Amino acid sequence: MRILVTGGCGFIGSALVRMLIADGHDVLNIDTLTYAGRLENVETIVERDTYAFLKADICDRTAMDDAFATFQPDGVMHLAAESHVDRSIDGPAEFIRTNVTGTGVMLEAALAYWRKLEEGTQNAFRFLHISTDEVYGTLGDTGYFREEDPYRPNSPYAASKAGSDHLVRAFHETYGLPVLITNCGNNYGPYQFPEKLIPLMILNALDGKALPVYGEGLNVRDWIYVDDHARALCMVLQKGHPGQTYLIGARGEQRNIDIVNGICARLDTRFPDSTHTPHADLITYVTDRPGHDHRYAIDPTLIETEIGWKPAESFESGIEKTVGWYIENREWLARVHARDRLGGDS
Repeated sequence: MRILVTGGCGFIGSALVRMLIADGHDVLNIDTLTYAGRLENVETIVERDTYAFLKADICDRTAMDDAFATFQPDGVMHLAAESHVDRSIDGPAEFIRTNVTGTGVMLEAALAYWRKLEEGTQNAFRFLHISTDEVYGTLGDTGYFREEDPYRPNSPYAASKAGSDHLVRAFHETYGLPVLITNCGNNYGPYQFPEKLIPLMILNALDGKALPVYGEGLNVRDWIYVDDHARALCMVLQKGHPGQTYLIGARGEQRNIDIVNGICARLDTRFPDSTHTPHADLITYVTDRPGHDHRYAIDPTLIETEIGWKPAESFESGIEKTVGWYIENREWLARVHARDRLGGDS
């Protein structure tokens, strides 16, 4: 397939682009290269004949129309978004612009392109919008998010993604555009920008710096290894039913404090003679985030039964790989480390 990917230099997007190229697809990667979009994330594939990169803003309708007309994609995988909750609290306007307006521009460009396709190509075309489980709000100590649950976003980030989800669904119902929506839990793995919980804890611990944990660290997230998510997206694009939402989760619920303690234990084992051992002594509890959702958990039954996807990594195997990758790639971490926001879990 010829696949147009937005946000393909970000954490999840770059994992997806690398996988699509490995699977033999032609990819046009559109990214405006904000702080979290890094060309280093795709440096292993830049020389491939099946890969092309376009630096452009998804809010630029002319640039998006030109990209569709030139590349002639069979499908779109739309990941470009502002994604960090803490940053949305500091400045929600950019999240509304990119996540809502940008998605609207992408939908309009895709619709104009799709309407001109021949019937067979038109029927095969798909627009896959990648979103988050945070649109559903928060859970108590029990229960799971399911596709039919109502949206109850509690942060500006979650609200902006909820708005984009609704736009995607509306373009299907109103215009017949063959769309797919996925909502996923917290991702982790190589190349994640170090404002997020897991890479931030690894980097700070290696440097002997404080490990800031919100509140008492009891908030629960449903974690998934990034390559498992990328594979799920590939399968949904090819097998999903237009108009359907699929929740992607690896049944990987973890409390924040347990993740941090686990990272510390792994670093203690790898660096027993470090002056920072035991690394858990670096844990510092900080004032909780405003509106911090208590728990996220996904019921992935639909994607498991209808699409046939299953995660390859358990949380234990995935976190072991992740810690190892960051230890071996400390130069990458040092280059991209953001020091203005600490302690986030998503």
